Amino acid sequence: MSTIARAFIGFVTLMLILALALFLPAGSFSFWRAWVYLAVFATCVILITAYLIKYDQKLLASRVRAGPAAETQKTQKLITGLANLFFILLFIVPGLDFRFHWSEVPRAVSWLSDGFVALGFFIVFLVFRTNSYASATIEVANEQTVITTGPYRVVRHPMYAGASLLLVFTPLALGSWVGLPIALLVILAVAARLLDEEKFLRAHLRGYEEYRRKVRYRLIPFIW
Repeated sequence: MSTIARAFIGFVTLMLILALALFLPAGSFSFWRAWVYLAVFATCVILITAYLIKYDQKLLASRVRAGPAAETQKTQKLITGLANLFFILLFIVPGLDFRFHWSEVPRAVSWLSDGFVALGFFIVFLVFRTNSYASATIEVANEQTVITTGPYRVVRHPMYAGASLLLVFTPLALGSWVGLPIALLVILAVAARLLDEEKFLRAHLRGYEEYRRKVRYRLIPFIW
C-alpha cells in the first residue's frame, strides 16, 4: 500500500474515531462545538498532509507509522498507550459534559480556543517544514543532524509544544471545563515521552548535548 493511501486511511479512521468519541457520549448530533472542532481539526490535518505529500513524502511515511506497536522501547510503548487512552478521553468527557450539562463555556471562549487549536497545528507544521527527521517514533537516522533553526531556536521539542497547545484548548473548544484535567493528563504523558526521548537523543545524536545547553527550555519558553 502506498504512503498516500495509508495516510488517507489513517486520516479517515482518526476522524471517525473522534466523531464517535464525541457524538456517542453526547447522545446528539446537535453538539455544534464538536462539528466546528472537527472541521478545524480535519482542515489542519489535510493541509499539513498535502504539504508533506508534495514536499516530504519520506517524513509522511514515518508519521503514518505511529502508535504503541511502532515503538521499539518498552517504556515508549507504555507511554504512547497511556497517551492514546487519555487522548480519546479528551473527547469522551466533553461529549458527556454536553449531555449532562456539567459545565458551560462561553461561545466566544470556544471560538477563541478553536483558533488556538489551529495555532497548535501551525506550530507542528513549522516543525515538519524545518525537520525532515520528525518521526512518529523515537529514532535517529544515520545521516541525521541536530536541527537548530525555526521553532527549534525557542524550545527543544517544538512539536510537543504545538501538540500541547492544541490539547489544552481542545476541551474549551468543545465547551467543557471538566475536560481540562484530561488534557493535563495527556500533556503529562507527552512530557514523560519528551524526557525519555532526550535521554535517547543525548546518547545517540551527535551534537545534541551542545544544543541542549544552548536552548534551555524543553517545552514551554521561559518555564520548562
